[in-house]
Amino acid sequence: MSSVHNFSVNEIDGTKKDLADYKGKVLLIVNTASRCGFTKQFADLEKLYQDYKDKDFEILGFPCNQFKQQEPLKGNEITEFCSVNYGVTFKIFDKVDVKGETAIPLYQYLSKKSLNGKFNSTPLWNFHKYLVDKNGNVQDYYLMLTNPNAKKVRKAIDKFLAL
Repeated sequence: MSSVHNFSVNEIDGTKKDLADYKGKVLLIVNTASRCGFTKQFADLEKLYQDYKDKDFEILGFPCNQFKQQEPLKGNEITEFCSVNYGVTFKIFDKVDVKGETAIPLYQYLSKKSLNGKFNSTPLWNFHKYLVDKNGNVQDYYLMLTNPNAKKVRKAIDKFLAL
């Protein structure tokens, strides 16, 4: 069984980033979009990030245009939108596909029980969240309707930070 740490992804400028760099950190991995009804969750994600960033916690945002083309922006336009409109300081990566045959390997792993050993949970929409422990193992997921600051999300983060 592999872990999230076995993957690399593209930064917003196209350079490769090894997710092994996040070993020892609890991660919340989220597919995002700038023109979605849930886009306001950027502010909630940033609040969560500010509350936990000094406690071995990171949020990794992956813009996606697969849901009604709700992410028309490209490259630095995405990070500028997030920063200017929501004060986002957590990491936003390059735009990716998160479902279907074109999904990047990271999202194939996150979505398929046969790969992650935990559950099947393909994003149904933007702002689907995966919680990953310090060892890179997927531990839970939250649908787009779940606010990142929900008690159950914070409780789970606290649990995995304590391990």
